[in-house]
Parts: sequence; C-alpha cells; structure tokens
Amino acid sequence: MKFLKTLLFTLIFPYIGFTQQYIRVNQLGYLPDAIKVAVLLSKESTPVHAFEIRDALTDKTVFTSDKIQSHGAFGNFTTSYRLDFSAFRKQGAYYIYLPKTQSVKFRVAPDVYAGTADFLLTYMRQQRCGYNPFLKDSCHTQDGFIVYHPDPKKDSTYINVVGGWHDASDYLQYTTTTANAIYQMLLAYQHNPSAFKDAYNANGQEGTNGIPDILDEVKWGIDWLLRMNPAYGEMYNQIADDRDHSGLRLPTQDVANYGKGKMRPVYFCTGKPQGAFQYKSRATGIASTAGKYASTFALGSKILQKYYPDYAKTLKTKAVEAYDWGKKNPGACQTAPCKAPYFYEEDNWTDDMELAGAELAKLTADKSYLKDAVGFSKEETVTPWMVNDTARHYQWYPFMNAGHYQIASQTTDKQTYLSYYEKGLDAIQTRAKKNPFLNGIPFIWCSNNLVSATLTQLHLYRKMGGKGFTEMEAALRDWLFGCNPWGTAMIVGLPKTGDSPEDPHSSFSIKYNYPIDGGLVDGPVRNSIFSGLKYVNLHSPDEYADFQSTMAVYHDDFGDYSTNEPTMDGTASLTYYLSTLETVNPVAIPASAQKLTFTKGAITRFNPQQKVIRLAFTGHDFYEGGNIIRNTLKKNAIKASFFFTGDFYRNPETQSLIKYLQADGHYLGGHSDKHLLYNDWTKRDSLLVNREEFEKDLKANYEAMADFGITKEKALYFMPPYEWYNETIAEWAKASGLQLINFTSGTGANRDYTYPEMGARYAGNQTLMNDILKYEANAKDKLNGFVLLLHLGTDPRRKEKFYNRLDELIKILKKKGYQFERL
Repeated sequence: MKFLKTLLFTLIFPYIGFTQQYIRVNQLGYLPDAIKVAVLLSKESTPVHAFEIRDALTDKTVFTSDKIQSHGAFGNFTTSYRLDFSAFRKQGAYYIYLPKTQSVKFRVAPDVYAGTADFLLTYMRQQRCGYNPFLKDSCHTQDGFIVYHPDPKKDSTYINVVGGWHDASDYLQYTTTTANAIYQMLLAYQHNPSAFKDAYNANGQEGTNGIPDILDEVKWGIDWLLRMNPAYGEMYNQIADDRDHSGLRLPTQDVANYGKGKMRPVYFCTGKPQGAFQYKSRATGIASTAGKYASTFALGSKILQKYYPDYAKTLKTKAVEAYDWGKKNPGACQTAPCKAPYFYEEDNWTDDMELAGAELAKLTADKSYLKDAVGFSKEETVTPWMVNDTARHYQWYPFMNAGHYQIASQTTDKQTYLSYYEKGLDAIQTRAKKNPFLNGIPFIWCSNNLVSATLTQLHLYRKMGGKGFTEMEAALRDWLFGCNPWGTAMIVGLPKTGDSPEDPHSSFSIKYNYPIDGGLVDGPVRNSIFSGLKYVNLHSPDEYADFQSTMAVYHDDFGDYSTNEPTMDGTASLTYYLSTLETVNPVAIPASAQKLTFTKGAITRFNPQQKVIRLAFTGHDFYEGGNIIRNTLKKNAIKASFFFTGDFYRNPETQSLIKYLQADGHYLGGHSDKHLLYNDWTKRDSLLVNREEFEKDLKANYEAMADFGITKEKALYFMPPYEWYNETIAEWAKASGLQLINFTSGTGANRDYTYPEMGARYAGNQTLMNDILKYEANAKDKLNGFVLLLHLGTDPRRKEKFYNRLDELIKILKKKGYQFERL
C-alpha cells in the first residue's frame, strides 16, 4: 500500500519524483504560536539560503524565510537543514516550497490537535480483553490458572482475572504496563478534562453514558487490576507468556495452549526470578509492581469519586494496602520470559514507590507518605535512560518520573525537583544537537514510548515553572507526526489523510484488514537492535531504504515487530501530552458558532439553542430561479449563502447575478469545478475520485471565484457537489484550508430539484412546504441552527418551482420567531 501512496505523490508532483531533496514536516499541523521547524534532507551540496510557504489551494507565496540552520551530512544525505518558520502565524493550509522539492500539505490552526487524545482511545477499545467492542465478541473468558503461588493448594487453581487490555499485537497482559497506562490516562483527565468527550458507553460501544470515554477506559483497566490484586499481599503480575506467539489470529480465536484448556497462566508476584522454560527474569522484589498498583488506585480513587463514590472508597483502601506491601517487599518485579529471551527487564522500583507515596499523601493528607516519597525520590533523581543513552527492554520503567512533579506540588522545594528534571532533559538535549531532527532519544526498542515520556516530562516540568527545552519539545512532538527521516507519522491513522503506518505488526490488520487506528507504534531502533532480534524479517522491499541511517531504522512492514508494532501502554501514555495540546491554547469559538454538529467531518448544524436559520443555495447548470431568489431575499432583508461550481462562475449568463449577490452582501463559496460525484451513492466509503483529481478540481473552482474577487479567505466554507461526501473528502478539504459544510437533514427541503419522472422520489411544492413545517412543529430543537438547502434552479421537467414559494416560507418562519443569517 505504501508503494501506491508514493506513486500518487509522484503523479501529483512529477518533477519531484526523482528529487534529491526531501522536506519533512509535522503533517498534523502547527499551533499558530508554536515553534515551527521543518527539516530538509538533500543529496546536493548546493547551499539552501531561503524557502517559501505557499497556500495549499492557490499556490500563492504567503511567507518567505531565510532562517535556515545547516546540520551537515545525515545518513545517505550530503546536507541537512532546519527550516524555521516560527514567525509565520497565519491560520490556513500550506506547503513549503523550494525550487527542486516541496513538502506535503499541513495546517496552521489552533485546532490541529483537537480530538487527538480521544482518537488514541480507539486503539485502547480494540485492545480490550474479555468483551471486545470492536469485535463485538468476548475473548479469554476462562482466565486463568495460578502459577508460582507459594501455597501449593492455590498453585494451578483457577482465578477470575478476565478483563483489561492486551499488551500489544500479541495477547499477553501485564500489570506493570496496564497500571502505568491507567495512571497516565487519569493524569491526562485530571489536568485536561475538557479534551475528552463522551461518545462511547462503559462497554466501549457507541453511545453516551454521561462519563468521559477516557474514564470508561480507566474503569475497565482498574476493574482488571482489582482482580489481579484480590487481597492484601496477593498480587499477580502477568497473564500468559510468549507461548502466546502461536500464529496470526484474532483474540477471540486464540489457540495458544498452556495445558489447561482455554485457561492461561496467571503469574503470582513472588519477588524472585521467574520463567516457564530456559529463560528467567532477574526479579529482586515486588515494590515496582506494588507501587504502580498503589499510585493508580490512589489517583483513581480521587478522579472516579464523582461517578463511583463507593468504588472510590474501595480504591483508597486498596492503594494503602498495596503501598504497605511494596514497603515490605522492596525491589523490582520483572515479567517472566519463556521460550525467547525477551521480557520487561524493569530494574528500578523507588520511582514507583515515590509516586505512590506522593499520591497517597494527597489522597489521605497523611504527611508520612510525603516523607516517604521524598526519601524515595533521592534514590533515583533522574530516570537512568535519560543520562545513559541506552537501556535494556523496559529496564527503567515508567520511562518518566511523575513522582517528582507530585512531590513538588505539595512542597515549597520545587527547585530541587526542577533540577532533577533538568538533568535528564539536558542530557537528551545534548545528544539531540547531533542530528537535524533534534531527537536525543536513545533508539532502543519502543523508542516512541521514550519520545512520549519525554514530552510528558517536559510538560510537567513547565507546570512546575521550568524554562528552556522549547525547541527540543517542538522537535519531539513533530517527530511523532512526520518530521523524521522517513516522513511518516507514528500513530496509525493520524493524520487521517497523511502518511502513517499502513502495515503494522498486528493480526487485525495483516490477516483481516481491520483498521487499528490510534495505535502508537514502537518506533525506530538502532540497526544493531533490528538485526539482532530473533524472528524479525521484512515481508516487502524496504520502501524507506534511502532514509535508513546509522542513527536508526524504521520499517512500515508487518514483519518488523521491533519498530512497527503498536503498544497499549505507549498509546495510553500519549493521551497526556496530546490532551495538553488541546487545552494549552484553547480554540476561540464565537458564541454563535458553538455547539456545532458535524457529520462525517462537515458542519451540518449550528447552535440548536439559537432560533437562527442559514439559508443555503447551490448552483451548477440550472439557475433560472436566481433573480427570483435574490429579489425575495432582498425584500425580506435576509442574507444567505450561495455555493456555485466553477462552470457556474464562468458562465457568461450568470455573471450579472453573481455580481448582484455580491453587492447584496451574501456569502459566495465553492461547490467544485465540474460538479463531480466524489463517492458512490450506495457505498459511501467508496471514492470515485482520487486526491489529485479532487484537488485539481477544487483549485479550478477557486480560480474561477477569484475572477470575482472571492478569495479563499472569504470563502472558507465549501459545500460538496450533490451534497454527498465522506470523511476522506472532509479531510482533503481541510488539508486545503477549507471547512466542509452541508445541509441539516430532516426537512427534505433539498428535494426541490426532483421532477415527476423520478417516481416516488418526487416531492411537489406543497409536499415540501408541509414537510418543512411539520418538522418544525414536531422536532425537539425545531429548525434551530439549521442549514436549510434549496437549489438555484431545477431540471425543466420540474414544472412547479419551490423558489416561487420561498417568500411564503420565510414569512411563516419569521412569524415563528426565526432569524436568518449568512455564513
């Protein structure tokens, strides 16, 4: 699939097909006031002195900059540059232009990250174990049987631990990663509650339940943690082991055999090395797991109190018990390997107990917990991978320290904890200066999790009053969305029409072609790691071969589980930082435009609490009612909105009408150039145009509008031809800087184009009038906020024209108290 995308790019920009230069940008876009830097990779030695920002739709140059920093050779490229356009703040859609290459399109807008944190939850719901809402079926309902229990009477017996999430594209489950995932989602909601919506119920199915979706996900995870910690001192760390890796299948079709039918082993926390076969862990205690239980239960108790008060009390008790057990059992509780030498090699534990103590101090107001936390904080002031530039797999986990922040928020000694953060961040920044992408993350397995962790650490650092590292933060953020050597985003399906993983390591996608949107993939690794791992192989030629380097390799290939496998904990942890981007610079929405309704990416209704109607008219090849409509609107002192095709704007017979409508103060916008049908009538997701055809036609439409002085800035709303589109069309329009708009369904007013020969589809004038007024009388929100669509003209076979009754309709609606506005 990636080859098709490369081919399409070559067709759109043929002179770039054999380029020696590549520009990497954040494909999702940039906040207006953010640092904005692109990276140019070039095989040419000729210096680059300036670059342009051009409008994505009109190709007009809107900004020129010479703020360029050379970074010398990189990988297979002779030179590399950082192209700084931070001074450019104008909202819109653009691309960077150089004489021999140009970037993909990107937006500058305050809403570029809107909905991204919630988008990650798509993957979390798909990872659910027990009932899986994506598959609408249940899996692993017989988990499980206990192993390593010190009491022989309990060992090998059944324990109910159904639930939680699968850890990655395999179906193992771990307490450590689950608890960390839950904690960071809780923190995301605690700090940025407005970023999260309610569109799914507790079971992960579509439909609201009055609880933000992220808390539904949190509750699902905590329910499982409670099963994995059923009593004081009884903690379990893992379900299943690498015997799970028994071929491609859905979790509902799991055939992994552990010798107990469909039950899977549940590993008791002994604090000692474990391993079912030749490979063993190096566990030294239980505190790393106990601390994670405690901090998650403690914060969960506080956040869930509003929705589940009795449950919250239980969590408080469990948090105190888990912490106490951790103090009695210091050391790290690693996961258990089996047939392969790979496991989560967590060596640290004081950071977990520090965070647990800090959270319990907040929850209970008992200062002894804070005293403990301060003591633990001195044992690990800096997360070791930050200064060491390497680590074994999950050796120091979590990859960031939230405990320092939580202690600082309860003491006056913030400077000590700022200095702890600064030491680690400074080490990363020192390494970052060695490459043009300013990425100083060690490219070990799950490097994207380290990027996410660093971004979270940076944000907590700033909340404490820390300064500096702003350019590095921007670079790491942009790295995840395409400003990296490979030019791909690292989250499946985000952005929707950009370049993101298409061939991730997952049975869902490779065997069943199911989308796994929202999953953060492992990310690039050092070539030595990739070449040294067992069972890694590429299933297709490496489309990124030219961009691999000694720094790191990445493959969008199912066979590379080291770089292209989504992980549950990495995805969940990223909800924190992305939610901060939605709230750090809130989108200023005029009061009249609040509470918009979107349908497949298009605005289809304005505020239903306001008694305002927006009349909209479209025109292409029929326009005989134009003057009647214009005069009716003028008579009633109403401003409306008109959407015309390029052919309409160029038609000599419509020129005077267009000018009259402009003079009257109506909104004039685009409706495509040739009135194309974008997608199949019966299969909406089936596109009938490709992106190149769409953009070429759209550009021609706006070029025709420009002859009337209608600039893109004056016509940011675009109504699709036939009023038929899908989410991809909406995203393509957005990538050109436009917002799709469509009529509000319900009244059937748009049927005014029909004629008798259409049979049952035909609606006469009286039928249309009756249906509009009937809807107005019976609907809960009446016609409030409606975009009411009519046509400027109709096929000659329609003898009665509804625009002749427009005056009557307006008068009736005015008497009912409606006001009329244009876009």
